[in-house]
Amino acid sequence: MKFIYQDLLNLLKEQPSKESLSKKLFQLGHEHEIDGDIFDMEITPNRGDCLSLLGLSRDLNNFYQSDDPFKIYEADIEILEFGFKNLAFKSCPKISFLEIEIDKNISPYKAYLENYFSKLGNNKTNFFTDISNYISYERGQPTHCFERESITNDLTFSNRTCAESFKTLLGNKIKLEGKNCVFTINDEIVSLAGVMGGESTACSTNTRKVLVECAYFNPEDIIGKTVKYNLKSDAAHKFERGVDIASQEIVLRRFISIVQDHTSIKSLRMNSFIGNKIKERYLPIETERINKILGTKLTTDEYVNYLAGLGFEIKDKIKIPSFRHDIDSQNDLSEEIARIVGYDNIKSSPIKLSLNLEKEQNRISMIEDFFVENGFSEVINFPFTEKEEKKSILIDNPLDSNRRNLRVSLKDSLIENLLFNERRQRDSIKLFEISDIYLNEKNILQEKKLGIIISGRLGHNHEDFPKKLNSNYLNEILNLKNNISVFNIEEISRENLKTKRKEKIFYTEILVEDIPNEFFKDIKSKEGEINFVKYNPVSEFPSSTRDFSFSISSLVEYNSFISHIKDFKDDNLKDFFIFDYYENEKLGEIKVGIRLVFQSPAKTLSDEDIQKSIDKILKPIIDLKGVSIPGLEFK
Repeated sequence: MKFIYQDLLNLLKEQPSKESLSKKLFQLGHEHEIDGDIFDMEITPNRGDCLSLLGLSRDLNNFYQSDDPFKIYEADIEILEFGFKNLAFKSCPKISFLEIEIDKNISPYKAYLENYFSKLGNNKTNFFTDISNYISYERGQPTHCFERESITNDLTFSNRTCAESFKTLLGNKIKLEGKNCVFTINDEIVSLAGVMGGESTACSTNTRKVLVECAYFNPEDIIGKTVKYNLKSDAAHKFERGVDIASQEIVLRRFISIVQDHTSIKSLRMNSFIGNKIKERYLPIETERINKILGTKLTTDEYVNYLAGLGFEIKDKIKIPSFRHDIDSQNDLSEEIARIVGYDNIKSSPIKLSLNLEKEQNRISMIEDFFVENGFSEVINFPFTEKEEKKSILIDNPLDSNRRNLRVSLKDSLIENLLFNERRQRDSIKLFEISDIYLNEKNILQEKKLGIIISGRLGHNHEDFPKKLNSNYLNEILNLKNNISVFNIEEISRENLKTKRKEKIFYTEILVEDIPNEFFKDIKSKEGEINFVKYNPVSEFPSSTRDFSFSISSLVEYNSFISHIKDFKDDNLKDFFIFDYYENEKLGEIKVGIRLVFQSPAKTLSDEDIQKSIDKILKPIIDLKGVSIPGLEFK
């Protein structure tokens, strides 16, 4: 939405500069850009009430005090009696009509109307349509003008299944399909309600008598129509977000005033058609709760005054304005207060956490701690699979057409994770997942399971190279270590896995609820206890490795060498380990291979950076008696 800076100032009792106004709009959550005197607004979908000059000024009221200065026609108006039927009050609970006939002579547009077209770059069409467009800009309520003489029979509103072509007032011919809100005459569609009128009842420059429609349409019935039929419609944009159902009479009276500014009126008639009584919405005054949510110390008077400034009526309860469709709870009210106070002005306070964790969640946390402490990595997978099994649940609208089923086991997902890691040259893989599976039985059954998969070497240190991960390893840490026998370990065949790797794969899966309490006896976490872990961010920059081969003259020097290795310290050193060990008993010589892994959290390390770290790390070791790196020189 675009608006003219001066147009908004006309609604404010104070006259803020563009810079001050911009600052307050941002504080209120209204993103925008400024081009000269034009503010180009990005209004969030939940704030349809701000898609107008009046709506924006109302939102600014706590800062600058706003008013509705526009001239409104106040005289009595004759009741309009004409044939209208509403067959879908649920889709249109209230609709008002104004019949107005004018003199032939129309004076040049007043400055406010002319500026709307010239400064905002909008196209003029005809007198009545131009006023309708301006009204939408000023008040946020779309209206539609029917050429009165074209309505030769009863006008009917309905929400019906359509399968015919419809020609819009712009001349576009579209093929309607499915359910649409429409106005019809003699069963012929004359308007796609809430989106665009039809050519057969459109106004022209010669029109002097119109029927002005002002309605509230259920947003759910309007959403998606412009995309479906490739139409551009400001009216639909506003109806989709919800307009003010209580503003129809004042909007039509404002329409009359604008007409009066430009010509004389020959006749006026107006009427409203209401379905079920429109329910008023209320929320209790809960200052203490608002303060608890925000961390503020507002008094009740401060709290209700802020809300009153936004158009809320305050008595023993808070009456939600008819134009605020986004307000349903105290959380919504707290957001309103935060916008006015300013998020930057709310002091931070320590987070207060309840220590009464749910038992299931605490069990899961303890399981995660157990496996991480034993060198496993946790994985999280989407619950969808291409594999269809006997108890699979088929998804009607899958994210991936190749994965249309909810998984009945974690196994296939974990196998994919393992193969992914193998293809990236990982030679020691220990993974686990805690997630839900879904079974199509008498009723849809959702169960939380733990899946574990391992393959490859026991570890990446040289002592672990000859040792392989196997069923005994899993059995020892899962069953024997905990003195239980609930984990049934199976070997997974590689025959159909499309991989050249030979290492055996071992897997187990169990319902979380079937894990006995004995499993948790040695885990430090207790029910109701929260263990806070310091977060170390993962670097987004690549790592580099350097391998070094040391020659050590005796076992005594080797022990001294190992103690120095454990003291390796450097900001760029992420990890290190011994990947090779060889002892020549005849020569009394020991060969050791060490891998250094370098990575920075702030940048990609250059060769020069790495070399400085290498010099810092290795030089003290070379100074040890009996230790050398063949072919390596230090500067």
